[in-house]
Amino acid sequence: MSAELISILVLVAVFAIATTRSINMGALAFAAAFAVGELAAGLDADGIFAGFPGDLFVVLVGVTYLFAIARANGTTDWLVHASIRLVGGRIALIPWVMFVITGALTAIGAVSPAAVAIVAPIALSFAARYGISPLLMGAMVVHGAQGGGFSPISIYGSIVNGIVERENLPGNEIALFLASLVANLAIAGVVFVVFGGLKLARHRTTEGDDDSPGPVAEEANSRLDAPRTATLLSLLALVVAVLVLDLDAGLTAITLAVLISAVWPDTSRQAVGAIAWPTVLLICGVLTYVGVLEEMGTITWAGEGVGGIGVPLLAALLLCYIGAIVSAFASSVGIMGALIPLAVPFLAQGEIGAVGMIAALAVSATVVDVSPFSTNGALVLAAAPDVDRERFFRQLMVYGGVVVAVVPAAA
Repeated sequence: MSAELISILVLVAVFAIATTRSINMGALAFAAAFAVGELAAGLDADGIFAGFPGDLFVVLVGVTYLFAIARANGTTDWLVHASIRLVGGRIALIPWVMFVITGALTAIGAVSPAAVAIVAPIALSFAARYGISPLLMGAMVVHGAQGGGFSPISIYGSIVNGIVERENLPGNEIALFLASLVANLAIAGVVFVVFGGLKLARHRTTEGDDDSPGPVAEEANSRLDAPRTATLLSLLALVVAVLVLDLDAGLTAITLAVLISAVWPDTSRQAVGAIAWPTVLLICGVLTYVGVLEEMGTITWAGEGVGGIGVPLLAALLLCYIGAIVSAFASSVGIMGALIPLAVPFLAQGEIGAVGMIAALAVSATVVDVSPFSTNGALVLAAAPDVDRERFFRQLMVYGGVVVAVVPAAA
């Protein structure tokens, strides 16, 4: 049995054990990375840790730390209250507002995880406050980010169009953008209906309604004291730092959180404990194991095996599935960068349209980012307040599995 096949079977075993024995999947994945890396791949500790997602670790810790402070000092309550007034109390509009905001951020150049890191904590606070399904809200944020993610000036769009040009393939920037936008908009519409969005249309929350806070709480939510003002300015600084100055979202968020904590230690003390540490362990462990798979060539091995199939349409479909499955655990852009060149040989035969194939690969590799093992899904999982996190994790995993199963074939 080849080392590549062994590594895939071990990954399946990790999923099975974590599901049946209620063990943190990240801890299992670290153990699997050690065993497979040392015994099957001959990697030393440095080779195994090369796959550790240090940047994602810092993003998860930094963003959840900053928003834990925002929850502790009442800033998120203030944001929820102010935003509800802006939409006229129409709760059903809130998920779509989050979809549009996140999509606009990525369309103008924000990296998808950065946009989700900014919007998801606020969106999930809305969900907790007004009884909106966290799965609905999280999916709307992620699909919004991916809907705008392939505009000609976006990060994803620029990278994929650059790969297409480098491989001398015919491309169409507008077709790529519209394919992703339409696909994610359609998925968001289905999610909205399936997870209770239509029921929200019957509810409005305005001042004085039974669903709204009482006069004392209303006044408290409306008041901007010094800690809340500083936190709002910090959130604005995070947006500017990430989108304008191109600074790292995680490092920036931690720095801002530390500054607020230094000035108001009493309200910020419990924020460190509110960081989603089990989620951090889970995501970092799984991605470290995926890094071992990439280091030992398992991903390339699978892609080349598919590329050698003699039926171009079947090979195209399988490449889309590989892109979706692997991207659910790893970098979407990295997967597209690997799979588009693998598609060149049968695209050159002319039986499969290059523009359509590239769009299908792009959609397949990015819509699955709602998976809790991807950066965006992990941010949604970590940002959700007042939820059964294990249950929410399973919901995201099942939803991500459905997307992986359905979207590549549709694309």
